[in-house]
Amino acid sequence: MLYWLAKQLSAHHSVFNVFSYLTLRGILAVISALLISLLVGPGMIRSLSKGQIGQVVRDDGPQSHLSKKGTPTMGGALIIVAIAIATLLWADLANRYVWIILAVTVSFGLIGFYDDYLKLVVGNSKGLAARWKYLLQSIAGLAAAVFLYMTAHVPGETTLFLPFVKNFALPLGGFGFVALSYLMIVGMSNAVNLTDGLDGLAIMPAAMVAGALGIFAYASGNAIFANYLAIPAIPGAGEVLIFCGAMVGAGLGFLWFNAYPAQVFMGDIGALALGAALGLIAVIVRQEVVVLVMGGVFVVETASVILQVASYKLRGKRLFRMAPIHHHFELKGWAEPKVIVRFWIISLLLVLAGLATLKVR
Repeated sequence: MLYWLAKQLSAHHSVFNVFSYLTLRGILAVISALLISLLVGPGMIRSLSKGQIGQVVRDDGPQSHLSKKGTPTMGGALIIVAIAIATLLWADLANRYVWIILAVTVSFGLIGFYDDYLKLVVGNSKGLAARWKYLLQSIAGLAAAVFLYMTAHVPGETTLFLPFVKNFALPLGGFGFVALSYLMIVGMSNAVNLTDGLDGLAIMPAAMVAGALGIFAYASGNAIFANYLAIPAIPGAGEVLIFCGAMVGAGLGFLWFNAYPAQVFMGDIGALALGAALGLIAVIVRQEVVVLVMGGVFVVETASVILQVASYKLRGKRLFRMAPIHHHFELKGWAEPKVIVRFWIISLLLVLAGLATLKVR
């Protein structure tokens, strides 16, 4: 909206041309989303507290978590609101990528909202049945994948590229592209959701990955930079930087309230939405493999759950004291803040490794 207004005013005053720069609008998106989060956050937390929408804590988990019972949940709504407003303010709303990312983010957020609502308001401890949750996620993920394939303008938008392999380019075709996109969107959505078990554990890595993907989006949207860096040139992808900036700002704003000891929890409404958005952005900028590296914490958390279930069913024994793996370290005696900060450090290193692939090809 403000970007559109600046374009109109630039015809009369050249000073408004500065808003045509993606980098400036990306920075403004970060600041806007951060301020919105900080301004709206306290009121939203009070509303959730009054509505008695509080966290349910498992008795078989770490005993230190028992004190978290009743902490306001569904705070992910704050993240989605901040992202949406900041993106609408500073992005080019004629760009198809902006709308599909917003649509996926809101769709997965609504799925998470309904799941949280059933658990916290209705009192159904199981929430939305897994089969229905995955069905709704699949519908949203497949719709986004088909939309991207049907609206692709250049072959690079539906081609698989690998980091460190300069000349590798595998055309996926319709089925391959849709299948890979679906797995990235739904897989990352659930991976972030599994990671969201400690105060601030999921939101900081998500913000770091979003920031790195914003750099990829900016480079992919610029044909000169893309050619120099040997990455696919994706027309219009640069505008995704605005959404990524908004996610970074909203994530930092939410962390203000979610840092240990948390005043509010993200809930499925935020975790499912953020994960789906990260997966979709990776598909748009054709960096599916790189995002699995940068989001390695999410991948390991998911793998720990899969391995734990498989080991128990096949061997009757557990590999970890508790899954996801962050609970394993807690039960080994690590203090919660130590687990969180160490996972953040690992995430930072993985994000830097992912960014290194921009030049090492």
